[in-house]
Amino acid sequence: MTKPSYWADSFVEKLTDAQGALQHIRPGQRVFIGSSCGEPQHLVNELSRISNRFTDLEIVRLLSIESGPLTRIANKSHSQQMNIRSFYLGSASPKKISRIQRFITPINLSQIPQLFKTGLMPLHAALIQVSPPDDFGWMSLGVSVDINMAACESAGMVICQVNPSMPRVLGRSFIHVNDVDYIVEHEEDLLTIQPLPETEEANTIGKHISRLIDDGSTVQTSLGVTNEATMLCLADKNDIGIHSQFLSDTMMRLFSMGVVTNKKKGFNEGKLVAGSAVGSDLLYEFIDDNPSIEFHPSDYINNPAIIARHNSMVSLNTAIAIDLTGQVAADALPFNNYTGINGLLDFTRGAAMSKNGKSILMMTATSDHGKRSRIIPKLSDFAVVVPRGDVQFVATEFGVVNLFGKTLQERAMALISIAHPDYRDELFSKAKEQDLIDSGRKFKQAIKGVYPLKYEEIITIKDIPITFRPAKPVDERGIQEHYYSMNRGDIISRFFHEKKSFVHDQIETTFEIDYVNDLTIVATIGELGFEKIIAVGEYFRNTIINMAEIAFSVSREYQGMGIANVLLDKLAKAAKDNEIKGLIAYTSPQNKGMIRLFNKLPYVVKQEKDDDMIILNCLFSEPKMPAEESA
Repeated sequence: MTKPSYWADSFVEKLTDAQGALQHIRPGQRVFIGSSCGEPQHLVNELSRISNRFTDLEIVRLLSIESGPLTRIANKSHSQQMNIRSFYLGSASPKKISRIQRFITPINLSQIPQLFKTGLMPLHAALIQVSPPDDFGWMSLGVSVDINMAACESAGMVICQVNPSMPRVLGRSFIHVNDVDYIVEHEEDLLTIQPLPETEEANTIGKHISRLIDDGSTVQTSLGVTNEATMLCLADKNDIGIHSQFLSDTMMRLFSMGVVTNKKKGFNEGKLVAGSAVGSDLLYEFIDDNPSIEFHPSDYINNPAIIARHNSMVSLNTAIAIDLTGQVAADALPFNNYTGINGLLDFTRGAAMSKNGKSILMMTATSDHGKRSRIIPKLSDFAVVVPRGDVQFVATEFGVVNLFGKTLQERAMALISIAHPDYRDELFSKAKEQDLIDSGRKFKQAIKGVYPLKYEEIITIKDIPITFRPAKPVDERGIQEHYYSMNRGDIISRFFHEKKSFVHDQIETTFEIDYVNDLTIVATIGELGFEKIIAVGEYFRNTIINMAEIAFSVSREYQGMGIANVLLDKLAKAAKDNEIKGLIAYTSPQNKGMIRLFNKLPYVVKQEKDDDMIILNCLFSEPKMPAEESA
């Protein structure tokens, strides 16, 4: 066995220029090119320049923005000079991607290293980019470890571009000088990307999902999530951990704000763990020799079993379309071409396996400036990336729903409720045609209703976090269960007669609402999609007198906690916001609780008797004077 030479001597022996290194590549070989922002641009450009020397050279890489024209050369030569193999798990629908879809190999990112290491896809050469060696001869793969490490360990020949601009990133990210074949020193700027342009829709989505993420969660985000949307999700959280395919500028900002501490991850605590960094020069400076950051290969980062070991793992990813059964299409978006989104399914499944974990898919409700709905009847023109059985939370700017454990009818109704209002009627008709929704089902006021997020609030009462929010069409079953659980006296107080049935047609005005003329506020406990509704407050606008008639019901075990007070305050605020003159309530003289509740309003309350009923009313234009309030 030959003893390895001293690394510094070995470095000098292996030093050459790009042309000298690349001359060792032969026609018909398979060549891996370093991925994402770690792409060795100098080597790639030289390989492109000498491409006419080759026949049937296969280029293996993640789908990404190219610094050299390799795909163009492959197209021009009809793959006789070069053939491209791009690992990509997207739906390949955007025009730019669909034109090269013949080169795409669909695969999960977690599985690519195994493809190399087992020899199922042997690599003859790997072109990578590294940092200068340290005092012991170790060079860091820097901003891109992901599948680069497996390529280095598997390739017959490793050609590395040593770039002083490459940060030295800790973790399992090092390759030794003695383990490479040729070294090309060339300094150049690393590839960077600009932040996604901010949109009001994306920021609204961020607000919708913020309450799904608890303090102490471990988070993964895709590059398709805008910076501001991510900040809106996470900026007010505590002790967030990061385990992600990509590290971005937004995560750096959250780290500097003290939001990201990695102290409660439950696994790799104290460490921000990722596979690569995609962002600005400032981000690359941040990760350089930072002891709180570790980069690891993708068979570790994207392994669902590893992902699942983290506390409350939350995956935040973007989709381009979802059908009414929950099948999801996803693609690298125009501002997001480095992702290859190969890790989407890995993190979706890993998060679902984590204790208290959540997988959240986000998308704007429309594309092409509102001309197309992203929620569609069938994914006939898109490849499915996330099967419907793996989908949990889906969010648009019109709301967030949980599809996990739901029937196809429940899924269709849920997704229609967060579609753009202009497309709900058509989607509802298509769902009926596909027998996804019962033919007798209606979708009345909610067909145009826009969920008013501003009335949503979590209030802790007697150590119980209670969510007060506007009702949604998907609340039908929960509202029915609430009414069925009420005792006889409470039912009579609410409905003015004994009632034993609460079928769809009898209570549809409670959840088929437009949020303006009809509004229901529910109080819930438990996880979104599986909440228990413990109270219901409603108003119905009498358009003739422009007054809102209100009614309440609170589950027996939660009465006396002030829940009805919160519901009344929210209903009054909403009615006033919607330019309703005031509130009116019909109750029996025996319903002292309702009378006391109404009289707590900060308006002059008038009371009339009509046979065996009490009529209470107030106008928003007549506030109580301080003396009246104290009385």
